[in-house]
Amino acid sequence: MKATATNTDSLQSEETDVLTLTENNCRLIVWNDEVNTFEWVIETLMEVCGHAHEQAEQCAYIIHFQGKYAVKNGPYDDLKPQCDAITERGINATIEVIAV
Repeated sequence: MKATATNTDSLQSEETDVLTLTENNCRLIVWNDEVNTFEWVIETLMEVCGHAHEQAEQCAYIIHFQGKYAVKNGPYDDLKPQCDAITERGINATIEVIAV
């Protein structure tokens, strides 16, 4: 009987882990370009994504030197309006699904 209870507990734990992983299965990618300034990208990340100035600045440098950067992870439904707001400001952004 104990073995069955342990197996049930393990199954419940595994289901919880899977649900947690699928909730944050996307990332918001901002792409480098030759048009937008560092200041504009930093301001956008602060206003749209809620980043602190230092975090937004670090993201902007990574975007510049790496060509792109995942500025935020989360569910698609949360990231989609942020992606739209970023692209409306003339900055290239996409949402990518994180492979599990």
